[in-house]
Amino acid sequence: MRNRVALIALVAVLVLGVCWWWRAAHRGELVVYCAHDAIYAEKILHDFEKRTGIPLAIRFDTEATKSLGLTELILREKDAPRCDVFWNNELLGMLDLQERGLLQPYEGPGYARIPAAFKAADGSWAGFAARLRVVIYNTAKIGTTPPNITGLLPDSDLSRVAIAKPLYGTTLTHYTLLWHLWGGDKLKTWHADWRRCGVKEVDGNAAVKDAVAEGACYAGFSDTDDFFEAKDDGKPVAMAPVRLDDGRTICIPNTVAIIRGAKHERAARQLVDFLLSEETELALANSRSRQIPLGPVPVEKLSPEVRELALAARDGESLSSLGAARKECLAWLKSIYAP
Repeated sequence: MRNRVALIALVAVLVLGVCWWWRAAHRGELVVYCAHDAIYAEKILHDFEKRTGIPLAIRFDTEATKSLGLTELILREKDAPRCDVFWNNELLGMLDLQERGLLQPYEGPGYARIPAAFKAADGSWAGFAARLRVVIYNTAKIGTTPPNITGLLPDSDLSRVAIAKPLYGTTLTHYTLLWHLWGGDKLKTWHADWRRCGVKEVDGNAAVKDAVAEGACYAGFSDTDDFFEAKDDGKPVAMAPVRLDDGRTICIPNTVAIIRGAKHERAARQLVDFLLSEETELALANSRSRQIPLGPVPVEKLSPEVRELALAARDGESLSSLGAARKECLAWLKSIYAP
């Protein structure tokens, strides 16, 4: 009975998705798949609609399956693409699509202003508006000194430490980078030890933030945008950038690309340039998420908080060569977490 209900639910979701795409295609709308948080992305995308008169059909991801859900949807649709522009909230899924030849190169004025470290040499994708991986901690529970939660093993009680399930989003990027730097065997051992010590695994970085902000957990891995939401809500939280063994940080950009076979390529190019513009980077930097501009912007237009984040982002570990590590790490994680 349970399997039958699940099958019916899956069929219903597929039917709704096909109907949504059919309506968008027949209304001539530019189809955008967006893994970035809707609370920030919607305003940017609606500003584009007002500015250009180009109507958009936007499909957002869920918090629990951030980025992976839409990346895998694009893979399933590769023979009959529905998406015109993919706004991903991280990089690794975009690297996978690039390797499979599913992205349409475009080197416009937006691409030109982004540093080489944050864009594909062939023009197939470009990054913008980054955030950092951080340790978020509850100052009412453990004080103001940043905890070294990575070093709490081997026999620590981790029941008050939270982490998002690493199958998705920026936690997948974090794990992939550790796989690349440590090797698979060390990461598997580390992960198993954390679970043995009772680490609290939750559905997404926002859930980590909530658990720490409310004091259910004392510390956890999250991103700067989630931290600032808790801080702005008056929660007793502080953060420190995650530092790798060599002292470098994890700076994760948003990325954007045109899907090969896009039905509205001219309009897609306009949206890509808009997302990669100074205007959009400043809008995201000055939003509650405090995202870090990657292209040149006037420093005086940034808050002191974002300026400080930008300094830490300069120490970011390169992520552009993690394609192979992502495949291996994701295959292992799916063997653990996939239903």
